[in-house]
Amino acid sequence: MRRDRVESEPAYRAVARSVRAEIAAGRYAGGVALPTEMELAQRHRVSRHTVRRAFQDLVAAGEVYRVAGRGTFATGAEQRYLRQFGSIEDLMQLSSDTTMQVRSGLRRRVDIEAASRLRLDTDVVYTVVFVRLHDGVPFVCTTVHLPEAIARSVAAAPELADGASSPYTVIGLLEPHLNSPIVEAAQSITVAAATPATAAELGCAPGHSMLRVDRLYSDAGGAAVELSVSQFLPEHYTYRVTLRRSGVTPA
Repeated sequence: MRRDRVESEPAYRAVARSVRAEIAAGRYAGGVALPTEMELAQRHRVSRHTVRRAFQDLVAAGEVYRVAGRGTFATGAEQRYLRQFGSIEDLMQLSSDTTMQVRSGLRRRVDIEAASRLRLDTDVVYTVVFVRLHDGVPFVCTTVHLPEAIARSVAAAPELADGASSPYTVIGLLEPHLNSPIVEAAQSITVAAATPATAAELGCAPGHSMLRVDRLYSDAGGAAVELSVSQFLPEHYTYRVTLRRSGVTPA
């Protein structure tokens, strides 16, 4: 790597690069915990905030994982399983038979985790919170984070203002303004407990088991353009995926 490039890169990226190199060298194999935030901050002579951002990037990339009370660990190859399925068009079809109702309009905020997952050099993102309804019944509460440059293109959109109601999807509103089309949605599905705010929106009890679906949308150039975090009410939502064997055409 060129010397001037190393000297000009953000401090958190330098820390992440160093940790990544040590993982590749096998230093933290076999369940050995990585150094703590304090230890790395002292080693690299940076703040704990900088180390925390480095860890956020490594977690977002699936290279490390964190266990409460135990520490941070390298993700082994045997723990990774990735599969692509569906289409961006399928996700846009939400607008055909559902309604988006905005609870908190598009606003500027500081969110380290969202900025890290969007691969931004700043901690600033723009966020909108909404519920989506089918036949008048709310079934999901979604928080969408956008990079500032992307958010500016839809900042004045009435569909993303407080209290707005429309059939649109955020990616449907964004795409006409993008220089490059959205071509990928990296998705993860987990179980999460409903927060009091989400429970109030969807009519369930706080702590109720929810289906959490995170999607990171990227354009044809590989740039992240949107991060959405959704909590679906299982009683009102079924997630169905069809997998086909490659190279075989259905009869």
